[in-house]
Amino acid sequence: MMSRLGFPQPYLSLTLFLVWQLLSDGISGGSVVLGAVLAWLIPQITRGFWPQRPAFIKPWHLPGYLLRVLLDIVSASVTVSVLILRAREPRSAFISYPLQLEHPLAITILASTISLTPGTVSADVSDDNKTLLIHALDTDDEQAVIDEIHRRYEKPLLEMFQ
Repeated sequence: MMSRLGFPQPYLSLTLFLVWQLLSDGISGGSVVLGAVLAWLIPQITRGFWPQRPAFIKPWHLPGYLLRVLLDIVSASVTVSVLILRAREPRSAFISYPLQLEHPLAITILASTISLTPGTVSADVSDDNKTLLIHALDTDDEQAVIDEIHRRYEKPLLEMFQ
C-alpha cells in the first residue's frame, strides 16, 4: 500500500516541484504545499505511461552532462551564425550513427541532445534501435561527426545508464 502512495518517479516529482516553485510568484507556504501535492499527484496519474523506471545507474553524472550540452549549444550557435554570415554554401550530409545505447530513454536523450545542438538534427531511429539517422548542416568528414557525438554525448550516457 505504501509503495502505491509513494513517488513512482522521484526525479519527475522533484523536477515538477522545482518548476512549480520557479513559476509561482515567490515561495510561500501555499506554493510549497501545492507544489508537493502536484509533484506527488501527476506521477501517480501518469504511472501507466511509464512502463519502466528510468534506469539511471549513475545520476550524479547528469549535471555535468547538462553543462556540456549547454556549452555545446552556445558553441554550435556561434559556429552556425558564422556559417550563415559568410554566405558559404554548407556541405550538409545525412549520417548513419551506430548506437551503442540500448535503453530507450538513453536513446531519446541522445537524439534530443543532437537535435538541440544547432547544426545537427536527429531524423530517425531504426526499428531495431541500432542506428540513428542524423542530418549535419555542415561537414566534410562524417566519421569525425560520429566520433565527436560518441565521445561528447553517447559515452557519458553509457556511463549513466549501464
